[in-house]
Amino acid sequence: MRRELAAVCCAVVLLLAGCQGLGAGTGGETPTGTEYTNTTTVVLDGENLTETTRPDPERDRLGWENGYWHNDSLDVNNTDGLNESELSAVVNRSMARVEYVRGLEFEGDVPVRTVSRAAYRNRSANASHGDALRTFDNAKFEALFLVGEDTDSIESQERTLGDSVQGYYSPTHDEIVIVTDSEAPRIGEKTLSHELVHALQDQQFNLSSNASTRDALQGRNALIEGDARTTETAYMDRCGSNWSCVTVDQSGGGSGLAHLGVFYMLYFPYSDGTSFVADLRERGGWEAVDAAYDDVPDGAREVITPADYPGWEPRNVTIPAPPSGDWERVRPSTDRDRPDYATVGPSAIAASLAYTTDDGYNDSSVVSRSQLADYRTVDTDPYNYDLPGTSGWDGGRMQVYTNDGETGYIWRTTWSDNASAERFAAAWERVIQHWGGERTAERNWLIGEGSPFADAVAVRVDGDTVTVVNAPTEAELSELHDA
Repeated sequence: MRRELAAVCCAVVLLLAGCQGLGAGTGGETPTGTEYTNTTTVVLDGENLTETTRPDPERDRLGWENGYWHNDSLDVNNTDGLNESELSAVVNRSMARVEYVRGLEFEGDVPVRTVSRAAYRNRSANASHGDALRTFDNAKFEALFLVGEDTDSIESQERTLGDSVQGYYSPTHDEIVIVTDSEAPRIGEKTLSHELVHALQDQQFNLSSNASTRDALQGRNALIEGDARTTETAYMDRCGSNWSCVTVDQSGGGSGLAHLGVFYMLYFPYSDGTSFVADLRERGGWEAVDAAYDDVPDGAREVITPADYPGWEPRNVTIPAPPSGDWERVRPSTDRDRPDYATVGPSAIAASLAYTTDDGYNDSSVVSRSQLADYRTVDTDPYNYDLPGTSGWDGGRMQVYTNDGETGYIWRTTWSDNASAERFAAAWERVIQHWGGERTAERNWLIGEGSPFADAVAVRVDGDTVTVVNAPTEAELSELHDA
């Protein structure tokens, strides 16, 4: 079973794109109006194909970009990489194809460049992060039982992305960057089409937003990535049967999955976003997807349970100041423009549960591996985030504190009803047990030094609200929160 889950991970890791299918879009009619056709030969990795091409239209239209129709053939050779003119031709034809499938028009050109995976990793590793942000992020990932005290959470996330990302679109620079594993800058239309959808989204809908917490970003990105994956799949389904396509062997870039739990959380928009977009299309076609950019999902809950969209909104959660004045808030907003608290929702909780199946700490797990992956839908919705203890999440807030070099946190979540709160608390205490937690006489948990999460933890349920408190010792729990 472990090997089966690893196989699913290897399959979906190839799909992981950067920043930020299910059928043709509204532009699915073949462009007409020409009176003759030409034939050209295309060379793709040594295979000769003959296709029909069309002359330029009198005006710009869906399925045509900068001199190329969506069904044109290209005289390019991708075996040794693409030169400047070949890259331009492939990009412009791919733009025409994305238009044709998605039914939206590009408003401007999209620069595309390549970078080696080593250079991408090096750039990520050298990115600057302030001390407050690093302390805060470490505490957040420790609270989720994903990254222990002896590991840097930001480095763990960057390593996971460095091993898996195939490309990304930068709204800031309005360009696509393709990450390559070969010495020659070879580009395949699978990754290119996905990233071109992001450029199209930015031109049509503006990808800038106010989403700043983890859960808000999961909701927003699920729409963006679900749209891109749906279009990409419809695009690639035409390769071979309707279109000749430039391909490249994608190895995934790394020697293996760096961290299942971190990956599980990062992959959420790609997995459940596709199903969310499918639900929108069932409601009202691509027009419903377009309209969703004016009212993006407020969090992962609306993506996991599309019936909750767009009516659900997260509840506001507050946390009182610690009883002891010795504990000082860690405010990552001092490093950059972001909230001084975290909101981690059901997708992050699901990642914590999933990680217990593959952490190597012990043989127990909070959920079974069969609950994590759906092998029937590996290409569209491979992972399950509706796990025991995640349903009914209604809002949350996490605050981090320090005292003389020690770190603690308070994490409060609200749930749709008391039963959902109890289910989460029970699941979370099983996570604590998995990592070595033992009950104390005061109903708290102590995690021994042999665990990467050695600390004291309290879990308290009050109706539909669950409060989790962490401190280095059991005595210090009451200094942070009067539970």
